[in-house]
Amino acid sequence: MALAKITQVAGRGVYVPGNDIDTDRIIPARFMKCVSFDGLGEFLFYDVRKNADGSDRAHPLNDPRFKGASILVSGLNFGCGSSREHAPQALQKYGFRAVIAENFAEIFFGNCTTLGIPCASASREDIQKLTVAIENNPQLEVVVDVAAQQVRFGGQSIPALVRDSARDALVNGRWDAIGELLEGVSSVKEVATRLPYVNV
Repeated sequence: MALAKITQVAGRGVYVPGNDIDTDRIIPARFMKCVSFDGLGEFLFYDVRKNADGSDRAHPLNDPRFKGASILVSGLNFGCGSSREHAPQALQKYGFRAVIAENFAEIFFGNCTTLGIPCASASREDIQKLTVAIENNPQLEVVVDVAAQQVRFGGQSIPALVRDSARDALVNGRWDAIGELLEGVSSVKEVATRLPYVNV
């Protein structure tokens, strides 16, 4: 089955302020004991969202106005720190389908792309415009247009760059290397039947 072509992502946004938000803040290491990634979303930003007793702290993801938001907006150097793929997995399991920030750590960016999560870079000034609009209307639809490299919201549009290789992979449905490999299984088996040294 062909991978989805991700040309744009639409949903409501939530702004998580801060620069250099690292992968340990996104998903603390003590929650990375799982065999699969299922359930990681529950622990997204846990140490800044929860008190020691597990009760909620003041945090955008705990604000009922932004419940169900699927587009995360943040600052500079998002996803820095360790290379743990659990970070984008936690974002995806929580329900995020795209991230908009000033820029991204390289490995985090790649890990997001292989999950089909576009990471779009916008200027600080444009992110500020977007966050003001989201704050004024938490129900506002935000569209991350990967193909056109822009974000649209409330009649406004801002440039939002997605690196060429990632944009090509997303819009052409080639963002998951393992998925692409599995698509070729039938061809591999067909070739193998013609090889005298392979017992299929």
